[in-house]
Amino acid sequence: MRTLVYLAIGILFGITMFKSEAASWFRIYEMFQFQSFHMYGIIGAALILGVLMTYSIKRFKIKSFYKNEIHIEAKEKSFYRYLIGGVLFGLGWALAGACPGPMYTLVGAGYGSMVIVVLAAILGTYVYGVLKDKLPH
Repeated sequence: MRTLVYLAIGILFGITMFKSEAASWFRIYEMFQFQSFHMYGIIGAALILGVLMTYSIKRFKIKSFYKNEIHIEAKEKSFYRYLIGGVLFGLGWALAGACPGPMYTLVGAGYGSMVIVVLAAILGTYVYGVLKDKLPH
């Protein structure tokens, strides 16, 4: 049953991404060329909502849907860690024309070439999992 709920949420997310044009390669290109506010507005709204929700979860000790306590681990602060990760993420986003959320949306919308991008992302995640203990964090 939980899988169906997650699937429904994912489908709703994909429809929202597609209809808002957040999965549009042209909108992403405009963003990287600083020609349009559209994507910055979407990303900014998501950032603000994420900060508010994280604060609310910590402040009011909100429990999960299944009544479990939500515990958010503190992350180690490191400038280079986030700089290098952000640059790699941004380069991948610019080269692929989509970040992880829209990749799946574009596959669902029928853009077959994005299957290659999704498979490459999964392979990259696997390689990171294998090498993470050997990488400087």
